Amino acid sequence: MKNFFYFFTFLLFCQSFNAQNLTDATQLKRQGVINDTTNNTFNNRSSNTPKKLAKIEQYKIVSFKNDTTFVDTTLSIKKDYKFNYLREDNFNLIQFSNVGQTYNTLSEDFSNTETSPLFGARARHFNYMEVSDINYYQVPTPLTELFYKTAFSQGQLLDAFFTVNTSKQFNLSLAYKGLRSLGKYQHILTSTGNFRFTSNYVTKNNKYSARAHIVMQDLLNQENGGLTDADIDNFESGAPEFIDRSVFNPNFENAENILEGKRFFLEQKFNIINSKDSLSYNSLSIGNIISFEDKYYQFKQTISDDFFGDAFRSNDLDDKVTLENLVTKTYLNFNNNTIGDITFNLEYNKYNYGYNSVIILQDQAVKSRLKGEVLSIGGVYRKSFGNFNLSSEAALNIIGDFKGNFIDVNVGYKINDDVLFNGTLNLNSTMPNYNYLLYQSDYINYNWDNSNIFKNINTKQIAVSLQSNKLANITLDYTNIDNYTYFTKNSDNQVKPFQYQTTINYLRVKANKEFSYGKFALDNTIMYQQVINGEHVLNVPQIISRNTLYFSDHLFKNAMFLQTGITLNYFTEYNMNSYDPLLAEFYTQNETKIGAFPRLDFFINAKIRQTRIYLKAEHFNSSLTGYNYYSAPNYPYRDFTVRFGIVWNFFL
Repeated sequence: MKNFFYFFTFLLFCQSFNAQNLTDATQLKRQGVINDTTNNTFNNRSSNTPKKLAKIEQYKIVSFKNDTTFVDTTLSIKKDYKFNYLREDNFNLIQFSNVGQTYNTLSEDFSNTETSPLFGARARHFNYMEVSDINYYQVPTPLTELFYKTAFSQGQLLDAFFTVNTSKQFNLSLAYKGLRSLGKYQHILTSTGNFRFTSNYVTKNNKYSARAHIVMQDLLNQENGGLTDADIDNFESGAPEFIDRSVFNPNFENAENILEGKRFFLEQKFNIINSKDSLSYNSLSIGNIISFEDKYYQFKQTISDDFFGDAFRSNDLDDKVTLENLVTKTYLNFNNNTIGDITFNLEYNKYNYGYNSVIILQDQAVKSRLKGEVLSIGGVYRKSFGNFNLSSEAALNIIGDFKGNFIDVNVGYKINDDVLFNGTLNLNSTMPNYNYLLYQSDYINYNWDNSNIFKNINTKQIAVSLQSNKLANITLDYTNIDNYTYFTKNSDNQVKPFQYQTTINYLRVKANKEFSYGKFALDNTIMYQQVINGEHVLNVPQIISRNTLYFSDHLFKNAMFLQTGITLNYFTEYNMNSYDPLLAEFYTQNETKIGAFPRLDFFINAKIRQTRIYLKAEHFNSSLTGYNYYSAPNYPYRDFTVRFGIVWNFFL
């Protein structure tokens, strides 16, 4: 509480300082010195001489696919949904009890544009930043953003970001997201860090441009295997002596897993032709992308435990798997206002996945590595025809051990200013992730080599969406899956990878609509799901729902914008996937049904200038609606807690 008091005092001081800047700017405008043409402007003054105000639209954010947005300092219910560890809407996820642990997935999206396997330990990858997650920036003045949120027992979450343009041509940014949280249960400490550095450069004549990033990440979790079966009844009883969750003895208290990765990325582009007049536009450019990533996943346990079966050794168990991945892509782009935007590319991928030794079992030899090269060709085509917008992309592996291909086509049509229709077709064929193909462990049953057994996973997805503020936002997708690959327990009660030989059909329908009346609003999101021919292999809840009733208003002569309300999250009961801490993967189970418990959150959010303040009472109904809430079998969901946080932007 003392630290909170000091922090809040510091916040008030800084807000007073910002308020003084606002007063000074207001006085200058009254004197006619500053011409403020928009409410979203910031005064940059390093001396007594007033300078031109920068508009919020000038603080640009450019994605990996070159989609450009700008910094958004507004407060909305959508921002509340993203104020979490992942900093994205987690409608289809349910968190584990401690922040920084994994998430169980309530809905699956099988659209895919990969042609090679992914690294395993996917339960550790929710906060692992891929190439497509890194943004680049263009700002008129230095920009800083601080994200802060309290964690669970002896820990905090902070994401600090800074970017500056040293000139109009060159920008750089630095960011670090760090977390440490002890958690409420024994031996579930989390400690994670995500360092990001980006830069981008363009010459004055726009002939040459380059952008690069360096990302270093380490994600550490202590693992305890969840509650024992004997303690499940004690947890659900709600007896006072078990409300302190630290009294539970989990399955084990001597294990941890960690995912670490380093990536170096560079993209260069040179414009050979760039001509534009009143009637036509033509451009021809050549580019190159180089990406090198080195990552590993490690599971460590001091003493072996029957939880995972028999082991080769009794103590100091250490499973470590590495992946070195070099990708270089060369592309040629032609853009014409009549023909459209066409890109041809050639990609080379060199991979080295595996271990340092060969394991000989009674019925199988598990090799040490999967090493090889893949050469693929691909292309992208984009074109707008009036209200129609066409975007398509395809790639095919032509040389290498991994066969793979994909086609992704998107057609958009703007019916009117309010209604936008989209249709998407995604076809993909790729090998299962590396840990399905090859895995080694000090535990005997966690050793397999399926690299010559498993086939490509083939998916076909058709999706349509309708976006309308007046009507609703509706999406529907239907997916056909062949050779679905999953983890589950075999007849010996050991987790193993399997491929399903029957075609699975998977339907999802999602709708979102907000109703408002005066200063009140009700935001509703609901999803319906149905699995055909694979109900016991691909398990998802039939209904997922989120409903938020909230109040919004300006207070204190418009100095503060306030939003307060209640959010209800709910999903129907189903055979929820179990979690395996050794693999850092979820596996299918059909013995325990979980769900049908409401989660109610009360929140008070406020905005003062560019600062958003969040206060939330999470799962405040936990003691009222029964202690039957879980994130996975034997892993209880979070109890009632109050958490505080801010997002603070500085425009210097």
